[in-house]
Amino acid sequence: MRKLLQLSLLILVAYTCSAQDSLRGSITPERAWWDVVKYDISVEPEFDLKTIAGINIITFKTVAAGKRMQIDLQEPMEINEVSWPTQEGRGQKIIFQRRGNIYYLDFAEPLAKNKIYSIAIKFSGFPHEAVTPPWDGGWIWRKDKYGNPWMSVACQGLGASVWYPCKDHQSDEPDSASLSIIVPDSLVAIGNGRLRNKTDAGNHKTKYVWAVTNPINNYNIIPYIGKYVNWSEKFDGEKGKLDVNYWVLQENEVKARKQFIQVPPMLKCFEHWFGPYPFYEDGYQLVESPHVGMEHQSAIAYGNKFANGYTGTDRSGTGWGSKWDYIIIHESGHEWFGNNITTDEIADMWVHEAFTTYSETLYTECQWGKDAGNAYNIGLRKLIKNDKPVIGKYGLNIEGSTDMYEKGSALVHIIRQIMNDDKKFRNMLRGMNEKFCHKTVTGAEVERYIIEISGADLSKVFEQYLASTLVPVFEYKIDKGTMSYRWSNCVAGFNMPLKIITTDKDVWLNPTEIWQTMPVHSNKIIVDMNFYVVSRKM
Repeated sequence: MRKLLQLSLLILVAYTCSAQDSLRGSITPERAWWDVVKYDISVEPEFDLKTIAGINIITFKTVAAGKRMQIDLQEPMEINEVSWPTQEGRGQKIIFQRRGNIYYLDFAEPLAKNKIYSIAIKFSGFPHEAVTPPWDGGWIWRKDKYGNPWMSVACQGLGASVWYPCKDHQSDEPDSASLSIIVPDSLVAIGNGRLRNKTDAGNHKTKYVWAVTNPINNYNIIPYIGKYVNWSEKFDGEKGKLDVNYWVLQENEVKARKQFIQVPPMLKCFEHWFGPYPFYEDGYQLVESPHVGMEHQSAIAYGNKFANGYTGTDRSGTGWGSKWDYIIIHESGHEWFGNNITTDEIADMWVHEAFTTYSETLYTECQWGKDAGNAYNIGLRKLIKNDKPVIGKYGLNIEGSTDMYEKGSALVHIIRQIMNDDKKFRNMLRGMNEKFCHKTVTGAEVERYIIEISGADLSKVFEQYLASTLVPVFEYKIDKGTMSYRWSNCVAGFNMPLKIITTDKDVWLNPTEIWQTMPVHSNKIIVDMNFYVVSRKM
């Protein structure tokens, strides 16, 4: 009986988790009929109590008539009241009910199609506290070395609904957003974009109002609160003067000024390869955070201890990764891939992480040459686990393997080799950021675009490196001046071109799973190391 009871409880828990994952990860009927236009979020944290209270005014457009709306807010946070803002001329309350981490709002009558509406949602509670941010996610309550409060949020994956009510699906970004933060007068509050207003909130508190004018991911809307100092500069970019702002704790200003000189050469390199910085209207900010870092749009979180590498370590093991600050380079690369180009689902997060991790290779190349970039890229492969596919599960808010970083970068590097034309490859990267500018896309759309621009049949290459855990093996044997070769350990139909190096020349092959032959003048060949494959002489 006890075993049956335990089994029943496990089934119930599994069913509940699956239902919640589906509600969070899919476009439910209660989500499908409306699109977010703008979030106007206000929040006031209470540091000693570890609580927050606020309001989110959600402006939305109806793409169909609808009466029931799904709003996400994770337990133990609570919605206290939902109403029509007074400017709507209505003022009445809206009925709502909770189901786990979501709320259903029921309007008195169906809202008409193709109209713009606004609702005000008051919320409060104890937001989930991040223990090891940014990996577990949540609100962060820390103190600086002088005992001053230092607060922020990191919620990628876990979702913005961990602290404010929203439509928490990656496919629906607000076209713009504002964040008002009320803090004690002794502290400074920073948000995304530009500071629009700073006013006395009474009771020895100050209200800071920040805003972005571009679309933004839900998880990127983040407050930073602490004893900050600020300095700024102008970057001469492709679209003119870009406002660059730096925010760090007072005690770290000297070393931050020294470390942050890496920002302008990073911006120059990335604009060359990817096109103009995507958010000139909102500016670029680098903000010291109480965690290692995150790609918060136009307000990059920085916590890399003002050291090169990743917290002082070269992840590639080649020495090249010790010459630059990983968080400055990687998290800023997300401004193009992740923030400018955003995937509809986190199952396709490889688009964000593969290209952003490859930005590290390109930055190394920009500063120290192509051989250095290649060496760095190859060095990262030791981190690949091949534990599960890079593509996650659709409709369930489930990411794929963390191999989306290093294996994804290896895939982009392979595509570059196959194209064998750096000008064309660069134009492809710039074209991606132009075609998908400020848009959400599917991984399949990105694959189709790359295939079209490259002119190469890459469908099986994507399947091999994104949907399987197999590392393709190039098998070959040489007998009396003839080499036989094929692919093995691969998906059916795998046909990736491969460059080999013989004693007298470089040769491009088109292996398949079927043995092929070619004449050779040597018993020794070398597979180009820029391809992430295994070679095996039979």
